[in-house]
Amino acid sequence: MTKEEILKKVAEENVQFIRLQFTDILGVMKNISITADQLEKALDGELMFDGSSIEGFVRIEESDMYLKPDPNTFLILPWINNAKGKTARMICDIFDPDNEPFEGSPRYALQKALAEAKEMGYTMYVGPEPEFFMFQLDENGQPTLKTNDKASYFDLPPVDKGEDARRDMVETLQSIGFDIEAAHHEVAPGQHEIDFKYMEALKAADSIVTFRIVVRTVAQNHGMHATFMPKPIYGIAGSGMHLHISLFKDGKNAFYDETKKDGLSSTCWYFIAGILKHARAISAITCPTVNSYKRLVPGYEAPVYIAWSYRNRSPLIRIPARRGVGSRIEVRNPDPTCNPYLGLAVILKAGLEGIKNKMEPPAPIEQNIFEMDLSERKINNIHSLPENLYEAVNELAEDKLIQEALGEHIYSRFRLAKIKEWENYSSRVYDWEIDEYLEKF
Repeated sequence: MTKEEILKKVAEENVQFIRLQFTDILGVMKNISITADQLEKALDGELMFDGSSIEGFVRIEESDMYLKPDPNTFLILPWINNAKGKTARMICDIFDPDNEPFEGSPRYALQKALAEAKEMGYTMYVGPEPEFFMFQLDENGQPTLKTNDKASYFDLPPVDKGEDARRDMVETLQSIGFDIEAAHHEVAPGQHEIDFKYMEALKAADSIVTFRIVVRTVAQNHGMHATFMPKPIYGIAGSGMHLHISLFKDGKNAFYDETKKDGLSSTCWYFIAGILKHARAISAITCPTVNSYKRLVPGYEAPVYIAWSYRNRSPLIRIPARRGVGSRIEVRNPDPTCNPYLGLAVILKAGLEGIKNKMEPPAPIEQNIFEMDLSERKINNIHSLPENLYEAVNELAEDKLIQEALGEHIYSRFRLAKIKEWENYSSRVYDWEIDEYLEKF
Protein backbone atom coordinates (compact mmCIF):
# COMPACT_ATOMS: atom_id res chain seq x y z
CA MET A 1 0.00 0.00 0.00
CA THR A 2 1.14 3.55 -0.70
CA LYS A 3 1.04 6.38 1.81
CA GLU A 4 -2.03 7.83 0.08
CA GLU A 5 -3.83 4.48 0.08
CA ILE A 6 -3.22 4.04 3.80
CA LEU A 7 -4.45 7.53 4.65
CA LYS A 8 -7.57 6.94 2.54
CA LYS A 9 -8.21 3.57 4.19
CA VAL A 10 -7.85 5.08 7.66
CA ALA A 11 -10.41 7.77 6.84
CA GLU A 12 -12.88 5.37 5.21
CA GLU A 13 -12.71 2.80 8.02
CA ASN A 14 -12.83 5.34 10.87
CA VAL A 15 -9.46 4.27 12.25
CA GLN A 16 -8.70 6.41 15.29
CA PHE A 17 -5.50 4.80 16.61
CA ILE A 18 -2.48 3.20 14.94
CA ARG A 19 -0.06 0.95 16.78
CA LEU A 20 3.50 1.31 15.49
CA GLN A 21 5.07 -2.04 16.35
CA PHE A 22 8.60 -3.45 16.56
CA THR A 23 10.41 -6.11 18.62
CA ASP A 24 13.25 -5.80 21.09
CA ILE A 25 16.24 -8.12 20.65
CA LEU A 26 14.47 -10.85 22.64
CA GLY A 27 11.57 -10.86 20.20
CA VAL A 28 9.06 -9.25 22.55
CA MET A 29 6.63 -7.06 20.64
CA LYS A 30 6.58 -3.37 21.59
CA ASN A 31 4.46 -0.56 20.25
CA ILE A 32 3.79 3.14 20.32
CA SER A 33 0.18 4.17 19.77
CA ILE A 34 -0.57 7.32 17.78
CA THR A 35 -3.78 9.01 16.73
CA ALA A 36 -4.85 9.14 13.11
CA ASP A 37 -3.90 12.80 12.77
CA GLN A 38 -0.25 11.86 13.47
CA LEU A 39 -0.20 9.08 10.88
CA GLU A 40 1.09 11.18 7.98
CA LYS A 41 4.01 12.34 10.11
CA ALA A 42 4.78 8.71 10.99
CA LEU A 43 4.56 7.59 7.35
CA ASP A 44 7.05 10.33 6.46
CA GLY A 45 9.48 8.81 8.99
CA GLU A 46 9.42 11.81 11.31
CA LEU A 47 8.25 10.08 14.51
CA MET A 48 10.90 9.70 17.24
CA PHE A 49 10.92 7.49 20.35
CA ASP A 50 13.18 6.78 23.31
CA GLY A 51 15.26 3.75 22.36
CA SER A 52 16.95 3.59 25.78
CA SER A 53 13.74 2.15 27.25
CA ILE A 54 13.86 -0.95 25.01
CA GLU A 55 15.78 -4.12 25.89
CA GLY A 56 19.11 -4.18 24.10
CA PHE A 57 18.64 -1.02 22.05
CA VAL A 58 20.77 1.97 23.09
CA ARG A 59 22.18 3.70 26.14
CA ILE A 60 20.32 6.60 27.67
CA GLU A 61 22.76 9.15 26.26
CA GLU A 62 22.03 8.02 22.70
CA SER A 63 18.33 7.34 23.01
CA ASP A 64 16.61 9.19 20.14
CA MET A 65 15.49 6.82 17.39
CA TYR A 66 13.10 7.10 14.42
CA LEU A 67 10.23 4.70 13.70
CA LYS A 68 9.54 4.23 9.99
CA PRO A 69 6.40 2.14 9.36
CA ASP A 70 6.49 -0.48 6.60
CA PRO A 71 3.31 0.26 4.55
CA ASN A 72 3.09 -3.40 3.52
CA THR A 73 2.32 -4.36 7.13
CA PHE A 74 -0.74 -2.11 7.55
CA LEU A 75 -3.78 -3.92 8.86
CA ILE A 76 -6.85 -3.11 10.92
CA LEU A 77 -7.05 -5.14 14.14
CA PRO A 78 -10.45 -6.88 14.15
CA TRP A 79 -10.42 -7.53 17.90
CA ILE A 80 -10.31 -3.79 18.74
CA ASN A 81 -13.43 -2.21 17.30
CA ASN A 82 -15.88 0.07 19.08
CA ALA A 83 -18.17 3.01 18.38
CA LYS A 84 -15.34 5.48 18.82
CA GLY A 85 -13.33 3.96 15.99
CA LYS A 86 -11.00 1.18 14.93
CA THR A 87 -7.33 0.46 15.67
CA ALA A 88 -4.74 -0.45 13.03
CA ARG A 89 -1.12 -1.47 13.22
CA MET A 90 2.07 -1.23 11.17
CA ILE A 91 5.41 -2.91 11.82
CA CYS A 92 8.29 -0.45 11.79
CA ASP A 93 11.90 -0.28 10.76
CA ILE A 94 14.12 1.68 13.12
CA PHE A 95 16.61 4.37 12.13
CA ASP A 96 19.19 6.30 14.11
CA PRO A 97 19.36 10.13 14.30
CA ASP A 98 21.60 10.15 11.19
CA ASN A 99 18.78 8.44 9.25
CA GLU A 100 20.77 5.22 8.96
CA PRO A 101 19.20 1.80 9.67
CA PHE A 102 19.65 0.98 13.35
CA GLU A 103 22.07 -1.94 13.80
CA GLY A 104 20.20 -3.06 16.91
CA SER A 105 16.93 -3.70 15.07
CA PRO A 106 16.22 -7.45 14.71
CA ARG A 107 14.18 -6.77 11.55
CA TYR A 108 17.21 -5.07 10.01
CA ALA A 109 19.40 -8.09 10.84
CA LEU A 110 17.07 -10.26 8.75
CA GLN A 111 16.90 -7.65 5.98
CA LYS A 112 20.72 -7.70 5.74
CA ALA A 113 20.81 -11.49 5.44
CA LEU A 114 18.07 -11.41 2.81
CA ALA A 115 19.99 -8.75 0.86
CA GLU A 116 23.04 -11.03 0.84
CA ALA A 117 20.88 -13.88 -0.46
CA LYS A 118 19.45 -11.59 -3.13
CA GLU A 119 22.95 -10.70 -4.33
CA MET A 120 23.46 -14.43 -4.87
CA GLY A 121 20.14 -14.60 -6.75
CA TYR A 122 18.11 -16.26 -3.97
CA THR A 123 14.81 -15.47 -2.27
CA MET A 124 14.08 -17.24 1.01
CA TYR A 125 10.65 -18.75 1.70
CA VAL A 126 9.51 -19.95 5.12
CA GLY A 127 6.55 -21.92 6.44
CA PRO A 128 6.32 -21.86 10.27
CA GLU A 129 4.60 -24.44 12.49
CA PRO A 130 4.15 -22.73 15.88
CA GLU A 131 2.77 -24.70 18.82
CA PHE A 132 1.32 -23.35 22.07
CA PHE A 133 -0.50 -24.35 25.25
CA MET A 134 -3.78 -23.05 26.61
CA PHE A 135 -4.19 -23.01 30.39
CA GLN A 136 -7.06 -22.21 32.70
CA LEU A 137 -7.12 -19.01 34.75
CA ASP A 138 -7.59 -18.89 38.53
CA GLU A 139 -10.23 -16.86 40.37
CA ASN A 140 -8.00 -13.77 40.11
CA GLY A 141 -7.56 -14.11 36.35
CA GLN A 142 -3.97 -15.35 36.67
CA PRO A 143 -2.72 -18.29 34.55
CA THR A 144 -2.44 -21.72 36.14
CA LEU A 145 -0.81 -24.92 34.89
CA LYS A 146 -4.20 -26.62 34.55
CA THR A 147 -4.69 -27.42 30.88
CA ASN A 148 -8.06 -26.75 29.33
CA ASP A 149 -8.44 -30.43 28.25
CA LYS A 150 -6.87 -33.89 28.39
CA ALA A 151 -6.90 -34.40 24.63
CA SER A 152 -4.05 -35.66 22.46
CA TYR A 153 -2.87 -35.56 18.84
CA PHE A 154 -5.68 -34.79 16.33
CA ASP A 155 -8.43 -35.44 18.90
CA LEU A 156 -11.95 -34.15 18.27
CA PRO A 157 -14.48 -32.46 20.55
CA PRO A 158 -15.71 -33.05 23.17
CA VAL A 159 -12.28 -34.38 24.20
CA ASP A 160 -10.61 -31.42 22.51
CA LYS A 161 -12.06 -28.54 24.53
CA GLY A 162 -9.94 -25.94 22.79
CA GLU A 163 -11.59 -26.24 19.39
CA ASP A 164 -13.83 -23.18 19.77
CA ALA A 165 -10.92 -20.95 20.75
CA ARG A 166 -8.71 -22.42 18.04
CA ARG A 167 -11.41 -21.88 15.42
CA ASP A 168 -11.75 -18.24 16.51
CA MET A 169 -7.98 -17.87 16.24
CA VAL A 170 -8.05 -19.21 12.70
CA GLU A 171 -10.95 -16.96 11.69
CA THR A 172 -9.25 -13.91 13.20
CA LEU A 173 -5.99 -14.73 11.44
CA GLN A 174 -7.80 -15.21 8.13
CA SER A 175 -9.56 -11.88 8.55
CA ILE A 176 -6.19 -10.11 8.62
CA GLY A 177 -4.77 -11.92 5.61
CA PHE A 178 -3.26 -15.15 6.93
CA ASP A 179 -3.56 -18.19 4.66
CA ILE A 180 -4.08 -20.98 7.21
CA GLU A 181 -3.08 -24.47 6.07
CA ALA A 182 -3.92 -26.55 9.17
CA ALA A 183 -5.05 -26.23 12.77
CA HIS A 184 -5.27 -29.13 15.22
CA HIS A 185 -4.78 -30.37 18.75
CA GLU A 186 -1.19 -31.39 19.45
CA VAL A 187 0.10 -34.41 21.38
CA ALA A 188 0.05 -32.94 24.89
CA PRO A 189 -3.06 -31.96 26.89
CA GLY A 190 -3.99 -28.35 26.19
CA GLN A 191 -1.45 -28.10 23.35
CA HIS A 192 -2.33 -26.78 19.88
CA GLU A 193 -0.77 -26.00 16.51
CA ILE A 194 -1.81 -23.63 13.74
CA ASP A 195 0.21 -23.64 10.52
CA PHE A 196 0.17 -20.92 7.91
CA LYS A 197 1.27 -20.87 4.31
CA TYR A 198 4.80 -20.56 2.98
CA MET A 199 5.78 -16.95 2.31
CA GLU A 200 8.84 -14.77 1.80
CA ALA A 201 11.03 -14.70 4.90
CA LEU A 202 10.49 -11.10 6.04
CA LYS A 203 6.72 -11.46 5.76
CA ALA A 204 6.96 -14.80 7.60
CA ALA A 205 8.81 -13.17 10.51
CA ASP A 206 6.27 -10.33 10.62
CA SER A 207 3.50 -12.93 10.57
CA ILE A 208 4.97 -14.92 13.46
CA VAL A 209 5.07 -11.93 15.81
CA THR A 210 1.53 -11.01 14.74
CA PHE A 211 0.39 -14.61 15.21
CA ARG A 212 1.56 -14.63 18.81
CA ILE A 213 -0.52 -11.54 19.61
CA VAL A 214 -3.64 -12.94 17.93
CA VAL A 215 -3.40 -16.31 19.72
CA ARG A 216 -2.95 -14.77 23.15
CA THR A 217 -5.70 -12.21 22.60
CA VAL A 218 -8.28 -14.74 21.40
CA ALA A 219 -7.40 -17.17 24.21
CA GLN A 220 -7.93 -14.38 26.73
CA ASN A 221 -11.34 -13.67 25.18
CA HIS A 222 -12.19 -17.34 25.83
CA GLY A 223 -11.13 -17.09 29.48
CA MET A 224 -7.82 -18.91 28.97
CA HIS A 225 -4.12 -18.09 28.87
CA ALA A 226 -2.12 -19.06 25.77
CA THR A 227 1.61 -19.44 26.24
CA PHE A 228 4.46 -20.07 23.82
CA MET A 229 6.74 -21.18 26.65
CA PRO A 230 8.52 -24.26 25.23
CA LYS A 231 8.18 -26.62 28.23
CA PRO A 232 5.68 -25.42 30.82
CA ILE A 233 4.99 -28.90 32.26
CA TYR A 234 7.50 -31.65 33.07
CA GLY A 235 6.87 -35.07 31.56
CA ILE A 236 4.83 -34.07 28.52
CA ALA A 237 5.78 -32.79 25.07
CA GLY A 238 7.03 -29.23 24.69
CA SER A 239 6.11 -26.63 22.10
CA GLY A 240 8.31 -26.16 19.05
CA MET A 241 8.19 -23.98 15.98
CA HIS A 242 9.48 -26.07 13.10
CA LEU A 243 10.55 -23.96 10.13
CA HIS A 244 10.06 -25.23 6.57
CA ILE A 245 12.62 -23.41 4.43
CA SER A 246 13.50 -23.21 0.75
CA LEU A 247 15.34 -20.86 -1.58
CA PHE A 248 13.99 -19.76 -4.95
CA LYS A 249 16.10 -18.56 -7.87
CA ASP A 250 14.77 -17.17 -11.15
CA GLY A 251 11.27 -18.18 -10.10
CA LYS A 252 12.21 -21.82 -9.50
CA ASN A 253 12.80 -23.80 -6.33
CA ALA A 254 16.59 -23.92 -5.95
CA PHE A 255 16.36 -26.95 -3.63
CA TYR A 256 14.87 -29.16 -6.37
CA ASP A 257 16.78 -31.08 -9.02
CA GLU A 258 14.79 -33.63 -11.00
CA THR A 259 17.97 -35.25 -12.28
CA LYS A 260 19.04 -36.31 -8.79
CA LYS A 261 17.85 -39.59 -7.31
CA ASP A 262 16.56 -37.92 -4.16
CA GLY A 263 15.26 -34.86 -6.02
CA LEU A 264 17.46 -32.50 -3.97
CA SER A 265 19.81 -30.07 -5.65
CA SER A 266 23.44 -29.49 -4.69
CA THR A 267 22.31 -26.08 -3.45
CA CYS A 268 20.02 -27.79 -0.94
CA TRP A 269 22.80 -30.09 0.23
CA TYR A 270 25.20 -27.19 0.67
CA PHE A 271 22.55 -25.22 2.58
CA ILE A 272 21.97 -28.16 4.94
CA ALA A 273 25.73 -28.51 5.50
CA GLY A 274 26.02 -24.85 6.47
CA ILE A 275 23.25 -25.13 9.05
CA LEU A 276 24.70 -28.31 10.54
CA LYS A 277 28.14 -26.70 10.85
CA HIS A 278 26.78 -23.77 12.87
CA ALA A 279 23.90 -25.59 14.61
CA ARG A 280 25.26 -25.29 18.13
CA ALA A 281 25.66 -21.51 17.93
CA ILE A 282 22.36 -21.13 16.08
CA SER A 283 20.62 -22.81 19.03
CA ALA A 284 21.36 -19.79 21.22
CA ILE A 285 19.09 -17.79 18.90
CA THR A 286 16.46 -20.35 17.92
CA CYS A 287 16.19 -21.78 21.46
CA PRO A 288 16.86 -18.62 23.44
CA THR A 289 15.60 -19.29 26.97
CA VAL A 290 16.57 -21.44 29.94
CA ASN A 291 13.30 -23.28 29.46
CA SER A 292 14.04 -24.01 25.77
CA TYR A 293 16.48 -26.75 26.77
CA LYS A 294 13.91 -28.53 28.93
CA ARG A 295 12.17 -29.25 25.60
CA LEU A 296 15.33 -30.45 23.83
CA VAL A 297 15.55 -33.81 25.58
CA PRO A 298 15.21 -37.36 24.19
CA GLY A 299 11.80 -38.98 24.05
CA TYR A 300 9.50 -36.20 22.87
CA GLU A 301 10.38 -35.89 19.14
CA ALA A 302 12.28 -32.65 19.79
CA PRO A 303 15.70 -32.82 18.12
CA VAL A 304 18.76 -33.31 20.29
CA TYR A 305 21.30 -34.40 17.69
CA ILE A 306 22.98 -32.58 14.81
CA ALA A 307 22.07 -34.69 11.79
CA TRP A 308 19.64 -34.78 8.89
CA SER A 309 17.26 -37.32 7.47
CA TYR A 310 14.81 -37.97 4.66
CA ARG A 311 12.25 -39.62 6.92
CA ASN A 312 12.74 -39.87 10.65
CA ARG A 313 12.05 -37.03 13.04
CA SER A 314 14.90 -37.47 15.55
CA PRO A 315 17.54 -35.38 13.69
CA LEU A 316 17.79 -31.59 13.57
CA ILE A 317 16.82 -31.36 9.87
CA ARG A 318 14.21 -33.46 8.07
CA ILE A 319 13.41 -33.47 4.35
CA PRO A 320 9.64 -33.60 3.73
CA ALA A 321 8.64 -35.96 0.93
CA ARG A 322 7.23 -33.40 -1.52
CA ARG A 323 9.40 -32.45 -4.51
CA GLY A 324 9.24 -29.77 -7.17
CA VAL A 325 7.96 -26.36 -6.16
CA GLY A 326 7.42 -27.75 -2.64
CA SER A 327 10.97 -29.04 -2.08
CA ARG A 328 12.17 -27.81 1.29
CA ILE A 329 14.01 -28.58 4.48
CA GLU A 330 12.42 -28.67 7.93
CA VAL A 331 14.56 -27.22 10.72
CA ARG A 332 13.14 -28.74 13.90
CA ASN A 333 14.93 -27.20 16.89
CA PRO A 334 13.46 -23.64 16.96
CA ASP A 335 10.81 -22.96 19.55
CA PRO A 336 8.18 -20.19 19.60
CA THR A 337 10.11 -17.98 22.06
CA CYS A 338 12.62 -17.44 19.25
CA ASN A 339 12.87 -13.92 17.84
CA PRO A 340 11.87 -14.88 14.27
CA TYR A 341 13.87 -12.08 12.66
CA LEU A 342 17.09 -13.23 14.33
CA GLY A 343 16.30 -16.94 13.97
CA LEU A 344 15.76 -16.70 10.22
CA ALA A 345 18.77 -14.41 9.82
CA VAL A 346 21.23 -16.84 11.42
CA ILE A 347 19.81 -19.90 9.64
CA LEU A 348 20.01 -18.13 6.29
CA LYS A 349 23.51 -16.83 6.93
CA ALA A 350 24.75 -20.33 7.81
CA GLY A 351 23.05 -21.87 4.78
CA LEU A 352 24.51 -19.26 2.42
CA GLU A 353 27.99 -20.01 3.74
CA GLY A 354 27.38 -23.65 2.87
CA ILE A 355 26.39 -22.65 -0.68
CA LYS A 356 29.33 -20.27 -1.14
CA ASN A 357 31.86 -22.88 0.02
CA LYS A 358 30.05 -25.86 -1.55
CA MET A 359 30.06 -27.65 1.78
CA GLU A 360 29.02 -31.30 1.69
CA PRO A 361 26.74 -32.53 4.47
CA PRO A 362 27.38 -35.86 6.23
CA ALA A 363 25.36 -38.88 5.17
CA PRO A 364 21.69 -38.77 6.19
CA ILE A 365 20.73 -40.75 9.29
CA GLU A 366 17.62 -42.86 8.80
CA GLN A 367 17.82 -44.71 12.13
CA ASN A 368 16.14 -43.41 15.26
CA ILE A 369 19.04 -41.59 16.90
CA PHE A 370 17.31 -41.71 20.29
CA GLU A 371 17.77 -45.49 20.22
CA MET A 372 21.52 -45.29 19.45
CA ASP A 373 24.04 -45.56 22.26
CA LEU A 374 27.04 -43.24 22.55
CA SER A 375 29.37 -45.53 20.59
CA GLU A 376 26.92 -45.74 17.67
CA ARG A 377 26.60 -41.97 17.60
CA LYS A 378 30.38 -41.61 17.59
CA ILE A 379 30.70 -44.06 14.70
CA ASN A 380 28.16 -42.01 12.74
CA ASN A 381 29.85 -38.73 13.77
CA ILE A 382 26.63 -37.43 15.34
CA HIS A 383 27.10 -34.56 17.76
CA SER A 384 24.57 -33.08 20.17
CA LEU A 385 22.94 -29.70 20.40
CA PRO A 386 23.81 -27.69 23.54
CA GLU A 387 22.30 -29.10 26.71
CA ASN A 388 21.50 -25.73 28.25
CA LEU A 389 21.43 -22.01 27.54
CA TYR A 390 24.86 -21.41 29.07
CA GLU A 391 26.46 -23.92 26.72
CA ALA A 392 24.61 -22.44 23.74
CA VAL A 393 25.73 -18.89 24.54
CA ASN A 394 29.33 -20.09 24.83
CA GLU A 395 29.00 -21.67 21.38
CA LEU A 396 27.67 -18.38 20.05
CA ALA A 397 30.70 -16.61 21.52
CA GLU A 398 32.97 -18.85 19.40
CA ASP A 399 31.07 -18.57 16.10
CA LYS A 400 32.07 -15.48 14.13
CA LEU A 401 29.69 -16.13 11.24
CA ILE A 402 26.60 -16.21 13.47
CA GLN A 403 27.87 -13.11 15.28
CA GLU A 404 28.20 -11.42 11.90
CA ALA A 405 24.61 -12.33 11.04
CA LEU A 406 23.43 -10.65 14.23
CA GLY A 407 25.77 -7.68 14.03
CA GLU A 408 27.99 -6.58 16.90
CA HIS A 409 25.28 -4.48 18.55
CA ILE A 410 22.70 -7.27 18.79
CA TYR A 411 25.28 -9.97 19.53
CA SER A 412 26.87 -8.17 22.48
CA ARG A 413 23.58 -7.18 24.07
CA PHE A 414 21.91 -10.53 23.41
CA ARG A 415 24.83 -12.38 24.96
CA LEU A 416 24.84 -10.13 28.03
CA ALA A 417 21.08 -10.56 28.52
CA LYS A 418 21.34 -14.35 28.26
CA ILE A 419 24.29 -14.59 30.66
CA LYS A 420 22.24 -12.64 33.19
CA GLU A 421 19.29 -14.94 32.58
CA TRP A 422 21.45 -18.01 33.18
CA GLU A 423 23.02 -16.57 36.34
CA ASN A 424 19.60 -15.68 37.69
CA TYR A 425 18.33 -19.19 36.98
CA SER A 426 21.42 -20.95 38.36
CA SER A 427 21.40 -19.14 41.68
CA ARG A 428 17.77 -20.00 42.55
CA VAL A 429 16.70 -22.91 44.77
CA TYR A 430 13.87 -24.96 43.24
CA ASP A 431 11.24 -27.32 44.62
CA TRP A 432 13.00 -30.33 43.11
CA GLU A 433 16.13 -29.61 45.16
CA ILE A 434 14.12 -29.31 48.36
CA ASP A 435 12.30 -32.58 47.65
CA GLU A 436 15.53 -34.36 46.74
CA TYR A 437 17.97 -33.12 49.40
CA LEU A 438 16.28 -31.53 52.42
CA GLU A 439 15.60 -34.74 54.34
CA LYS A 440 18.30 -36.88 52.71
CA PHE A 441 21.15 -34.73 53.96
